[in-house]
Amino acid sequence: MSLLQDFKNITCFVFDMDGVLTDGKVLLVQNNIQARQMNVKDGLGLQMALKNGYRVIVISGGNSIEARNRLKKLGLKEVYLGVQNKLQLLSKIVAKDKLIWNEILFMGDDLPDFSSMKKVGISCCPSDAVIEIKNISKYISPYKGGDGCVRDVLEKSLKAQGRWNFENSNVSSF
Repeated sequence: MSLLQDFKNITCFVFDMDGVLTDGKVLLVQNNIQARQMNVKDGLGLQMALKNGYRVIVISGGNSIEARNRLKKLGLKEVYLGVQNKLQLLSKIVAKDKLIWNEILFMGDDLPDFSSMKKVGISCCPSDAVIEIKNISKYISPYKGGDGCVRDVLEKSLKAQGRWNFENSNVSSF
């Protein structure tokens, strides 16, 4: 089966946060505040997927209220933060909701994503992922984490399925 065919079969996207939705850097500022940044193009891609009926899940070991608020503002309802075992949580979701592993795309960048990525239909990573993750990825985005890699895989999947309809889509990257 070709990678394009794999993209055509995707119904559910799962993303790590730090290093995928963000560049993986944490800005340390006064009063113990840790700041992250997200790419607005990724945000628009997430909204396009949701508007087209795809399931979008974020599973992260990090726990940022600001990141959760940003993702909720974009329309994501399934944001799991502070997760120690991503595969265990994803397996529960798959079983509970009768999802099909081969129809799931998981994008991760580092070792905590490894086990989950080995189970799904398409394992993807940003161009700056660690080598162990690159070695198991069916698709390596040319974009770095936090720099459009999420938009890249969302757009590929939606276009492959003829669902990249941006005219009259009523989405906003903010």
